[in-house]
Amino acid sequence: MAATLLLASQQALATIVQVKTSLGDFEVNLFDEITPVTVQNFLTYVNSGRYNNTVIHRSVPGFIIQGGGFRFIEQLPLTPIQTNAPIINEPKLSNVRATIAMAKVPGNPNSATSQWFINLADNSAGSPKLDIVEGAYTVFGQISAADMEVVMAIAGLPTYNFNGVQNLPLRGYTADDRTNNVPLTSANMVTVESIIVVDARANTAAGLNPKPNTLRPEETGSSGSGGVGLLLLTSLIWWRRRQH
Repeated sequence: MAATLLLASQQALATIVQVKTSLGDFEVNLFDEITPVTVQNFLTYVNSGRYNNTVIHRSVPGFIIQGGGFRFIEQLPLTPIQTNAPIINEPKLSNVRATIAMAKVPGNPNSATSQWFINLADNSAGSPKLDIVEGAYTVFGQISAADMEVVMAIAGLPTYNFNGVQNLPLRGYTADDRTNNVPLTSANMVTVESIIVVDARANTAAGLNPKPNTLRPEETGSSGSGGVGLLLLTSLIWWRRRQH
């Protein structure tokens, strides 16, 4: 029992996790002191193994890649993972490049469960403004410049639309394959093979100096409602695609 309690304590303090994907690995330094509820929620999924063998199910160049919600089991549609109760919003930090944040349902700032996204650019105050819409999106970790190379490799893959799945990044799949309705296999997916704790020290993010969110609705008086959906951002992704 004592050993179990010690392990649980170490896991609760974890601030660095390694995300192992089929395109390479990257580490995320979690802001456990700034966004404790969100980090603990994320670690609950990590420690339970529910992120293992999930897929990156959405990618929009110059905007975000998104995961944490689905597995590919032999064929589409994707299979959702089991989720816990939603958590409160903690929009204290800015959605700048190389940060990880939580996705949520439209009209409810306190609705994040398992899905997360990585900002490929400064999405804080452009259009859309992720530091404002839907009560602002909670940033809870940061990725180093070196490890962002793996993230950008994922973001550079071609994406395809299927019934119920939009902007799905795929490996070894072509436009001709899509036209001919070639079935997908697990090899086509960008798989998150595992997420594990690699540094259990408390507050290893102290020297990162994350950018505060100065546009939060509670500070600006804005309601922040922008019609953004759980699979982040169906409407925002549509907007971004119209700009390119």
